[in-house]
Amino acid sequence: MQKFWDSCMGVFRKQLPEPEIKQWFEPIIPISYTRETKELVLKVPSQHYFDYLEQTYFDLIHSTIKTIFGEGTQLFYDIVIAKDLNQSVQQKAGNVGHLQKKVNESNMTSKNPFHRVIVEDIDPQLNWKYTFDEFQEGRSNQMGRAVGCEIANHPGTTAFNPLFIYGPSGVGKTHLVHAIGCAAKLKNPDLRVLYVTTNLFQHQYTNAVTKGNINDFINFYQTIDLLIMDDVHELIGKTGTQNTFFNIFNHLHQNRKQIILTCDRQPSQMKDIEERMLTRFKWGLVTELERPDYELRKAILNYKIRKDGLSISPEVVDYIATNVTDNIRDLEGSIVSLLAQSTFCNKKIDMKLAEKVVKNLIVIDSVQLTIEKITAIVCKHLGVNEDVLMSKTRQREIVLARQMSMYFSKKYTNQSQSTIGHVVAGRDHATVNHSIKTVSNLLATDRQFEYTLKEIEQKILHAK
Repeated sequence: MQKFWDSCMGVFRKQLPEPEIKQWFEPIIPISYTRETKELVLKVPSQHYFDYLEQTYFDLIHSTIKTIFGEGTQLFYDIVIAKDLNQSVQQKAGNVGHLQKKVNESNMTSKNPFHRVIVEDIDPQLNWKYTFDEFQEGRSNQMGRAVGCEIANHPGTTAFNPLFIYGPSGVGKTHLVHAIGCAAKLKNPDLRVLYVTTNLFQHQYTNAVTKGNINDFINFYQTIDLLIMDDVHELIGKTGTQNTFFNIFNHLHQNRKQIILTCDRQPSQMKDIEERMLTRFKWGLVTELERPDYELRKAILNYKIRKDGLSISPEVVDYIATNVTDNIRDLEGSIVSLLAQSTFCNKKIDMKLAEKVVKNLIVIDSVQLTIEKITAIVCKHLGVNEDVLMSKTRQREIVLARQMSMYFSKKYTNQSQSTIGHVVAGRDHATVNHSIKTVSNLLATDRQFEYTLKEIEQKILHAK
Protein backbone atom coordinates (compact mmCIF):
# COMPACT_ATOMS: atom_id res chain seq x y z
CA MET A 1 0.00 0.00 0.00
CA GLN A 2 2.74 2.46 0.98
CA LYS A 3 4.66 1.67 -2.22
CA PHE A 4 1.55 2.35 -4.33
CA TRP A 5 0.85 5.57 -2.44
CA ASP A 6 4.44 6.72 -2.96
CA SER A 7 3.86 6.19 -6.68
CA CYS A 8 0.72 8.35 -6.44
CA MET A 9 2.71 11.07 -4.68
CA GLY A 10 5.23 10.94 -7.53
CA VAL A 11 2.42 11.67 -10.01
CA PHE A 12 1.09 14.51 -7.84
CA ARG A 13 4.56 16.11 -7.64
CA LYS A 14 4.78 16.16 -11.44
CA GLN A 15 1.39 17.86 -11.71
CA LEU A 16 1.49 20.38 -8.83
CA PRO A 17 3.92 22.93 -7.38
CA GLU A 18 5.82 21.89 -4.25
CA PRO A 19 4.03 24.36 -1.87
CA GLU A 20 0.68 22.73 -2.73
CA ILE A 21 2.17 19.26 -2.22
CA LYS A 22 3.53 20.24 1.21
CA GLN A 23 0.28 21.85 2.35
CA TRP A 24 -2.35 19.48 0.94
CA PHE A 25 -0.76 16.13 0.12
CA GLU A 26 2.08 15.44 2.55
CA PRO A 27 -0.32 15.44 5.59
CA ILE A 28 -2.30 12.59 3.96
CA ILE A 29 -1.56 9.18 5.51
CA PRO A 30 -2.61 5.92 3.80
CA ILE A 31 -3.93 3.65 6.56
CA SER A 32 -5.44 0.62 4.81
CA TYR A 33 -6.05 -1.04 1.47
CA THR A 34 -8.30 -4.10 1.08
CA ARG A 35 -7.59 -6.04 -2.11
CA GLU A 36 -10.83 -8.04 -2.00
CA THR A 37 -13.10 -4.99 -1.94
CA LYS A 38 -10.61 -2.60 -3.53
CA GLU A 39 -11.11 -0.08 -0.73
CA LEU A 40 -8.35 2.45 -0.02
CA VAL A 41 -8.55 4.54 3.19
CA LEU A 42 -6.57 7.77 3.53
CA LYS A 43 -6.32 9.67 6.82
CA VAL A 44 -6.59 13.50 6.68
CA PRO A 45 -6.10 15.89 9.61
CA SER A 46 -9.43 17.74 9.49
CA GLN A 47 -12.79 18.21 7.81
CA HIS A 48 -11.37 21.30 6.09
CA TYR A 49 -8.67 19.18 4.44
CA PHE A 50 -11.26 16.70 3.20
CA ASP A 51 -13.50 19.44 1.77
CA TYR A 52 -10.62 21.18 0.01
CA LEU A 53 -9.18 17.98 -1.48
CA GLU A 54 -12.60 16.94 -2.79
CA GLN A 55 -13.40 20.32 -4.30
CA THR A 56 -9.96 21.18 -5.71
CA TYR A 57 -8.09 17.97 -6.53
CA PHE A 58 -10.89 15.43 -7.03
CA ASP A 59 -10.11 14.57 -10.67
CA LEU A 60 -6.35 14.40 -10.14
CA ILE A 61 -6.56 12.18 -7.03
CA HIS A 62 -9.11 9.75 -8.45
CA SER A 63 -7.50 9.36 -11.87
CA THR A 64 -4.11 8.75 -10.22
CA ILE A 65 -5.50 6.20 -7.75
CA LYS A 66 -7.32 4.45 -10.60
CA THR A 67 -4.05 4.19 -12.52
CA ILE A 68 -1.83 3.08 -9.61
CA PHE A 69 -4.19 0.96 -7.47
CA GLY A 70 -6.29 -0.37 -10.33
CA GLU A 71 -9.70 0.07 -11.94
CA GLY A 72 -12.64 0.04 -9.52
CA THR A 73 -10.69 1.22 -6.46
CA GLN A 74 -13.00 2.95 -3.97
CA LEU A 75 -11.53 5.82 -1.99
CA PHE A 76 -12.51 6.58 1.62
CA TYR A 77 -11.19 9.33 3.90
CA ASP A 78 -10.69 8.88 7.64
CA ILE A 79 -11.29 12.45 8.91
CA VAL A 80 -9.85 13.46 12.28
CA ILE A 81 -12.50 15.40 14.24
CA ALA A 82 -11.13 15.39 17.80
CA LYS A 83 -7.35 14.98 17.86
CA ASP A 84 -7.06 14.86 21.65
CA LEU A 85 -9.61 12.03 21.82
CA ASN A 86 -8.20 10.23 18.77
CA GLN A 87 -11.69 10.42 17.25
CA SER A 88 -12.36 10.27 13.51
CA VAL A 89 -15.21 9.69 11.09
CA GLN A 90 -15.06 7.93 7.73
CA GLN A 91 -16.44 9.52 4.58
CA LYS A 92 -16.53 8.07 1.06
CA ALA A 93 -14.83 10.24 -1.54
CA GLY A 94 -17.15 11.85 -4.07
CA ASN A 95 -20.11 12.08 -1.67
CA VAL A 96 -19.53 15.73 -0.82
CA GLY A 97 -17.20 17.94 -2.81
CA HIS A 98 -17.57 16.37 -6.25
CA LEU A 99 -21.34 16.16 -5.89
CA GLN A 100 -21.48 19.83 -4.90
CA LYS A 101 -19.23 20.68 -7.86
CA LYS A 102 -21.63 18.94 -10.25
CA VAL A 103 -24.60 20.72 -8.69
CA ASN A 104 -22.87 24.09 -9.11
CA GLU A 105 -22.02 23.34 -12.74
CA SER A 106 -25.61 22.29 -13.38
CA ASN A 107 -26.93 25.50 -11.85
CA MET A 108 -24.79 27.50 -14.29
CA THR A 109 -26.54 25.96 -17.29
CA SER A 110 -30.12 25.51 -16.06
CA LYS A 111 -32.52 27.14 -13.65
CA ASN A 112 -34.78 25.28 -11.27
CA PRO A 113 -38.36 26.35 -12.18
CA PHE A 114 -39.43 25.81 -8.58
CA HIS A 115 -36.61 27.90 -7.11
CA ARG A 116 -37.87 30.90 -5.19
CA VAL A 117 -35.46 33.61 -4.08
CA ILE A 118 -35.97 34.58 -0.44
CA VAL A 119 -34.59 38.01 0.30
CA GLU A 120 -36.00 38.78 3.72
CA ASP A 121 -34.06 37.68 6.79
CA ILE A 122 -35.60 35.86 9.74
CA ASP A 123 -35.12 35.98 13.48
CA PRO A 124 -32.93 32.93 14.21
CA GLN A 125 -34.42 32.63 17.74
CA LEU A 126 -30.93 32.14 19.16
CA ASN A 127 -29.79 32.94 22.68
CA TRP A 128 -26.66 35.02 22.05
CA LYS A 129 -25.43 34.40 25.60
CA TYR A 130 -24.88 30.74 24.72
CA THR A 131 -21.52 30.88 22.96
CA PHE A 132 -18.56 28.52 22.64
CA ASP A 133 -16.60 30.82 24.96
CA GLU A 134 -19.22 30.22 27.66
CA PHE A 135 -19.31 26.46 27.01
CA GLN A 136 -16.82 24.80 29.38
CA GLU A 137 -15.11 21.77 27.88
CA GLY A 138 -14.47 18.42 29.57
CA ARG A 139 -14.27 14.74 28.73
CA SER A 140 -18.06 14.41 28.81
CA ASN A 141 -18.64 16.97 26.03
CA GLN A 142 -15.31 17.29 24.17
CA MET A 143 -16.47 15.34 21.14
CA GLY A 144 -19.70 17.32 20.78
CA ARG A 145 -17.90 20.65 21.11
CA ALA A 146 -15.24 19.77 18.52
CA VAL A 147 -17.85 18.66 15.99
CA GLY A 148 -19.99 21.72 16.77
CA CYS A 149 -17.10 24.09 15.99
CA GLU A 150 -16.50 22.32 12.67
CA ILE A 151 -20.17 22.60 11.71
CA ALA A 152 -20.28 26.29 12.66
CA ASN A 153 -17.39 26.93 10.26
CA HIS A 154 -18.72 24.73 7.44
CA PRO A 155 -22.50 24.19 7.87
CA GLY A 156 -23.97 21.64 5.48
CA THR A 157 -20.65 20.59 3.93
CA THR A 158 -19.26 18.29 6.63
CA ALA A 159 -19.86 14.59 7.18
CA PHE A 160 -21.83 15.49 10.34
CA ASN A 161 -25.22 16.10 8.75
CA PRO A 162 -27.45 15.64 10.58
CA LEU A 163 -25.76 16.10 13.96
CA PHE A 164 -27.80 14.21 16.57
CA ILE A 165 -26.90 15.15 20.17
CA TYR A 166 -28.41 13.16 23.03
CA GLY A 167 -28.09 13.12 26.80
CA PRO A 168 -30.05 13.74 30.02
CA SER A 169 -31.49 17.11 30.93
CA GLY A 170 -29.09 19.80 32.11
CA VAL A 171 -25.84 18.57 30.50
CA GLY A 172 -25.53 21.44 27.99
CA LYS A 173 -27.27 20.20 24.80
CA THR A 174 -29.25 23.40 24.30
CA HIS A 175 -26.24 25.59 25.09
CA LEU A 176 -24.12 23.72 22.53
CA VAL A 177 -26.62 23.96 19.67
CA HIS A 178 -27.18 27.68 20.34
CA ALA A 179 -23.39 28.16 20.30
CA ILE A 180 -23.21 26.46 16.89
CA GLY A 181 -26.01 28.62 15.53
CA CYS A 182 -24.53 31.85 16.93
CA ALA A 183 -21.04 31.12 15.58
CA ALA A 184 -22.38 30.15 12.13
CA LYS A 185 -24.55 33.30 11.94
CA LEU A 186 -21.70 35.57 13.01
CA LYS A 187 -19.40 34.07 10.39
CA ASN A 188 -22.04 34.29 7.64
CA PRO A 189 -24.77 36.87 8.41
CA ASP A 190 -26.70 35.89 5.26
CA LEU A 191 -27.12 32.32 6.51
CA ARG A 192 -30.75 31.52 7.35
CA VAL A 193 -30.42 29.97 10.80
CA LEU A 194 -33.40 28.89 12.91
CA TYR A 195 -33.60 27.40 16.39
CA VAL A 196 -36.97 25.84 17.25
CA THR A 197 -38.19 23.50 19.96
CA THR A 198 -40.07 20.43 18.81
CA ASN A 199 -42.99 21.53 20.97
CA LEU A 200 -43.22 24.86 19.07
CA PHE A 201 -42.80 23.04 15.74
CA GLN A 202 -45.74 20.83 16.71
CA HIS A 203 -47.93 23.86 17.57
CA GLN A 204 -46.99 25.55 14.29
CA TYR A 205 -47.84 22.40 12.37
CA THR A 206 -51.23 22.01 14.08
CA ASN A 207 -52.04 25.68 13.46
CA ALA A 208 -51.05 25.35 9.78
CA VAL A 209 -53.30 22.29 9.33
CA THR A 210 -56.22 24.05 11.06
CA LYS A 211 -55.89 27.17 8.90
CA GLY A 212 -55.24 25.22 5.68
CA ASN A 213 -51.80 26.70 4.99
CA ILE A 214 -49.64 23.62 5.52
CA ASN A 215 -47.84 24.24 2.19
CA ASP A 216 -46.70 27.67 3.39
CA PHE A 217 -45.49 26.06 6.63
CA ILE A 218 -43.43 23.47 4.73
CA ASN A 219 -42.12 26.03 2.20
CA PHE A 220 -40.87 28.27 5.01
CA TYR A 221 -38.89 25.48 6.70
CA GLN A 222 -37.44 24.39 3.36
CA THR A 223 -35.74 27.81 3.03
CA ILE A 224 -33.64 27.32 6.19
CA ASP A 225 -29.87 26.86 5.78
CA LEU A 226 -29.19 25.67 9.33
CA LEU A 227 -32.12 24.13 11.22
CA ILE A 228 -31.68 23.44 14.94
CA MET A 229 -34.51 21.37 16.44
CA ASP A 230 -34.44 20.84 20.20
CA ASP A 231 -36.02 17.86 22.04
CA VAL A 232 -36.99 15.71 19.03
CA HIS A 233 -38.16 12.99 21.43
CA GLU A 234 -41.37 15.06 21.58
CA LEU A 235 -42.13 13.78 18.06
CA ILE A 236 -42.90 10.38 19.60
CA GLY A 237 -46.45 9.32 18.84
CA LYS A 238 -47.20 12.35 16.62
CA THR A 239 -47.55 10.69 13.22
CA GLY A 240 -48.71 13.73 11.26
CA THR A 241 -45.89 15.93 12.55
CA GLN A 242 -43.37 13.16 11.88
CA ASN A 243 -44.47 12.85 8.25
CA THR A 244 -44.21 16.60 7.67
CA PHE A 245 -40.82 16.85 9.37
CA PHE A 246 -39.66 13.85 7.33
CA ASN A 247 -40.37 15.76 4.10
CA ILE A 248 -38.68 18.91 5.41
CA PHE A 249 -35.67 16.89 6.59
CA ASN A 250 -35.28 15.21 3.19
CA HIS A 251 -35.46 18.50 1.32
CA LEU A 252 -32.88 20.20 3.54
CA HIS A 253 -30.50 17.25 3.52
CA GLN A 254 -30.66 16.78 -0.24
CA ASN A 255 -29.92 20.48 -0.72
CA ARG A 256 -26.86 20.37 1.57
CA LYS A 257 -28.50 22.33 4.38
CA GLN A 258 -27.34 21.62 7.94
CA ILE A 259 -29.65 19.88 10.42
CA ILE A 260 -28.93 19.68 14.17
CA LEU A 261 -31.16 17.70 16.54
CA THR A 262 -31.16 17.19 20.30
CA CYS A 263 -32.84 14.41 22.23
CA ASP A 264 -32.92 12.90 25.71
CA ARG A 265 -32.09 9.45 24.34
CA GLN A 266 -30.24 7.87 21.43
CA PRO A 267 -32.20 7.04 18.24
CA SER A 268 -32.27 3.29 18.94
CA GLN A 269 -34.20 3.96 22.18
CA MET A 270 -36.93 6.08 20.56
CA LYS A 271 -40.24 4.25 20.34
CA ASP A 272 -43.26 5.17 18.18
CA ILE A 273 -41.02 6.97 15.68
CA GLU A 274 -41.13 5.79 12.07
CA GLU A 275 -38.14 3.64 11.16
CA ARG A 276 -37.39 5.76 8.08
CA MET A 277 -37.11 8.80 10.38
CA LEU A 278 -34.78 7.01 12.81
CA THR A 279 -32.60 5.89 9.89
CA ARG A 280 -32.17 9.49 8.82
CA PHE A 281 -31.31 10.59 12.35
CA LYS A 282 -28.30 8.27 12.11
CA TRP A 283 -27.13 9.39 8.67
CA GLY A 284 -24.57 11.85 10.05
CA LEU A 285 -23.10 11.74 13.54
CA VAL A 286 -24.79 10.62 16.76
CA THR A 287 -22.92 11.90 19.81
CA GLU A 288 -23.66 11.89 23.54
CA LEU A 289 -23.26 14.66 26.10
CA GLU A 290 -22.74 12.87 29.39
CA ARG A 291 -23.18 14.16 32.92
CA PRO A 292 -20.23 16.39 33.87
CA ASP A 293 -17.43 14.67 35.76
CA TYR A 294 -15.76 16.18 38.83
CA GLU A 295 -13.11 18.12 36.90
CA LEU A 296 -15.65 19.67 34.55
CA ARG A 297 -17.95 20.56 37.47
CA LYS A 298 -15.05 22.41 39.13
CA ALA A 299 -14.20 24.19 35.87
CA ILE A 300 -17.82 25.33 35.44
CA LEU A 301 -17.98 26.62 39.03
CA ASN A 302 -14.66 28.49 38.80
CA TYR A 303 -15.66 30.06 35.48
CA LYS A 304 -18.99 31.22 36.93
CA ILE A 305 -17.22 32.59 40.03
CA ARG A 306 -14.69 34.55 37.95
CA LYS A 307 -17.39 35.89 35.64
CA ASP A 308 -19.55 37.09 38.55
CA GLY A 309 -16.55 38.61 40.34
CA LEU A 310 -17.03 36.49 43.46
CA SER A 311 -14.52 35.34 46.03
CA ILE A 312 -15.20 31.75 47.08
CA SER A 313 -12.69 29.49 48.81
CA PRO A 314 -11.42 26.31 47.08
CA GLU A 315 -12.97 24.26 49.93
CA VAL A 316 -16.45 25.57 49.12
CA VAL A 317 -15.93 24.99 45.39
CA ASP A 318 -14.76 21.43 46.08
CA TYR A 319 -17.77 20.79 48.35
CA ILE A 320 -20.24 21.93 45.68
CA ALA A 321 -18.47 20.06 42.87
CA THR A 322 -18.45 16.87 44.95
CA ASN A 323 -22.12 16.98 45.93
CA VAL A 324 -23.94 18.73 43.06
CA THR A 325 -23.34 16.06 40.46
CA ASP A 326 -26.55 15.73 38.47
CA ASN A 327 -26.44 18.58 35.96
CA ILE A 328 -24.95 21.93 35.03
CA ARG A 329 -28.09 23.91 35.85
CA ASP A 330 -27.87 22.91 39.51
CA LEU A 331 -24.18 23.86 39.59
CA GLU A 332 -24.87 27.33 38.22
CA GLY A 333 -27.92 27.61 40.48
CA SER A 334 -25.75 26.95 43.54
CA ILE A 335 -23.56 29.99 42.70
CA VAL A 336 -26.62 32.17 42.09
CA SER A 337 -28.06 31.10 45.46
CA LEU A 338 -24.78 31.77 47.26
CA LEU A 339 -24.61 35.24 45.70
CA ALA A 340 -28.23 36.00 46.66
CA GLN A 341 -27.76 34.81 50.24
CA SER A 342 -24.55 36.79 50.57
CA THR A 343 -25.98 39.99 49.05
CA PHE A 344 -29.47 40.18 50.52
CA CYS A 345 -28.85 38.48 53.86
CA ASN A 346 -25.37 39.96 54.37
CA LYS A 347 -23.85 36.53 54.94
CA LYS A 348 -20.29 35.42 54.35
CA ILE A 349 -19.83 32.74 51.68
CA ASP A 350 -18.35 29.92 53.73
CA MET A 351 -18.86 26.18 54.19
CA LYS A 352 -21.86 26.70 56.45
CA LEU A 353 -23.68 28.77 53.86
CA ALA A 354 -22.62 26.38 51.07
CA GLU A 355 -24.03 23.39 52.96
CA LYS A 356 -27.33 25.21 53.42
CA VAL A 357 -27.57 26.15 49.74
CA VAL A 358 -26.63 22.68 48.48
CA LYS A 359 -29.10 21.06 50.88
CA ASN A 360 -31.88 23.13 49.31
CA LEU A 361 -30.82 22.06 45.82
CA ILE A 362 -30.33 18.32 46.27
CA VAL A 363 -30.71 15.46 48.71
CA ILE A 364 -27.25 14.37 49.84
CA ASP A 365 -26.99 10.67 50.62
CA SER A 366 -25.59 9.85 54.03
CA VAL A 367 -23.18 7.45 52.29
CA GLN A 368 -22.37 8.27 48.69
CA LEU A 369 -22.04 5.36 46.31
CA THR A 370 -18.88 5.34 44.23
CA ILE A 371 -17.78 3.28 41.25
CA GLU A 372 -15.17 1.58 43.42
CA LYS A 373 -17.71 0.61 46.07
CA ILE A 374 -20.16 -0.77 43.52
CA THR A 375 -17.40 -2.76 41.82
CA ALA A 376 -16.32 -4.23 45.15
CA ILE A 377 -19.89 -5.38 45.93
CA VAL A 378 -20.33 -6.98 42.49
CA CYS A 379 -16.98 -8.79 42.63
CA LYS A 380 -17.56 -10.07 46.16
CA HIS A 381 -20.96 -11.49 45.23
CA LEU A 382 -19.61 -13.19 42.09
CA GLY A 383 -16.41 -14.38 43.80
CA VAL A 384 -14.13 -12.48 41.43
CA ASN A 385 -10.91 -10.70 42.36
CA GLU A 386 -11.24 -6.97 41.58
CA ASP A 387 -7.69 -6.78 40.24
CA VAL A 388 -8.42 -9.08 37.28
CA LEU A 389 -11.05 -6.70 35.89
CA MET A 390 -8.21 -4.59 34.49
CA SER A 391 -6.74 -7.59 32.64
CA LYS A 392 -7.51 -8.55 29.04
CA THR A 393 -8.98 -11.92 29.98
CA ARG A 394 -12.30 -12.88 28.37
CA GLN A 395 -13.32 -15.47 30.99
CA ARG A 396 -17.09 -15.36 31.25
CA GLU A 397 -17.36 -14.65 35.00
CA ILE A 398 -14.82 -11.82 34.79
CA VAL A 399 -16.49 -10.26 31.74
CA LEU A 400 -19.82 -10.51 33.57
CA ALA A 401 -18.37 -8.80 36.66
CA ARG A 402 -17.07 -5.96 34.48
CA GLN A 403 -20.39 -5.55 32.72
CA MET A 404 -22.45 -5.60 35.94
CA SER A 405 -20.11 -3.12 37.62
CA MET A 406 -20.45 -0.72 34.69
CA TYR A 407 -24.22 -1.20 34.55
CA PHE A 408 -24.75 -0.40 38.24
CA SER A 409 -22.18 2.44 38.22
CA LYS A 410 -24.11 4.14 35.42
CA LYS A 411 -27.37 3.60 37.30
CA TYR A 412 -26.31 4.68 40.81
CA THR A 413 -23.59 7.30 40.23
CA ASN A 414 -23.50 10.48 38.21
CA GLN A 415 -20.14 9.67 36.66
CA SER A 416 -19.68 9.78 32.88
CA GLN A 417 -19.34 6.58 30.86
CA SER A 418 -15.72 7.48 30.12
CA THR A 419 -14.97 7.71 33.84
CA ILE A 420 -16.82 4.47 34.63
CA GLY A 421 -14.95 2.57 31.90
CA HIS A 422 -11.60 3.90 33.08
CA VAL A 423 -12.17 3.11 36.78
CA VAL A 424 -13.75 -0.34 36.38
CA ALA A 425 -11.54 -1.88 33.74
CA GLY A 426 -9.38 0.69 31.97
CA ARG A 427 -11.78 0.73 29.01
CA ASP A 428 -13.45 3.54 27.05
CA HIS A 429 -17.07 4.76 27.00
CA ALA A 430 -17.94 2.46 24.07
CA THR A 431 -17.25 -0.58 26.27
CA VAL A 432 -19.53 0.83 28.98
CA ASN A 433 -22.29 1.42 26.45
CA HIS A 434 -21.94 -2.17 25.17
CA SER A 435 -21.95 -3.54 28.75
CA ILE A 436 -25.14 -1.67 29.65
CA LYS A 437 -26.88 -3.02 26.54
CA THR A 438 -25.67 -6.58 27.24
CA VAL A 439 -26.88 -6.53 30.85
CA SER A 440 -30.24 -5.03 29.81
CA ASN A 441 -30.73 -7.75 27.16
CA LEU A 442 -29.83 -10.54 29.60
CA LEU A 443 -32.16 -9.02 32.18
CA ALA A 444 -35.05 -9.30 29.73
CA THR A 445 -34.31 -12.87 28.57
CA ASP A 446 -32.55 -14.79 31.36
CA ARG A 447 -34.48 -15.46 34.60
CA GLN A 448 -31.45 -16.73 36.52
CA PHE A 449 -29.43 -13.70 35.50
CA GLU A 450 -32.31 -11.44 36.59
CA TYR A 451 -32.34 -13.11 40.01
CA THR A 452 -28.56 -12.66 40.45
CA LEU A 453 -28.73 -9.04 39.33
CA LYS A 454 -31.48 -8.24 41.83
CA GLU A 455 -29.51 -9.86 44.64
CA ILE A 456 -26.51 -7.66 43.87
CA GLU A 457 -28.71 -4.58 43.51
CA GLN A 458 -30.17 -5.13 47.00
CA LYS A 459 -26.65 -5.23 48.44
CA ILE A 460 -25.78 -1.99 46.64
CA LEU A 461 -28.92 -0.27 47.93
CA HIS A 462 -28.20 -1.41 51.50
CA ALA A 463 -24.73 0.10 51.20
CA LYS A 464 -26.15 3.59 50.62
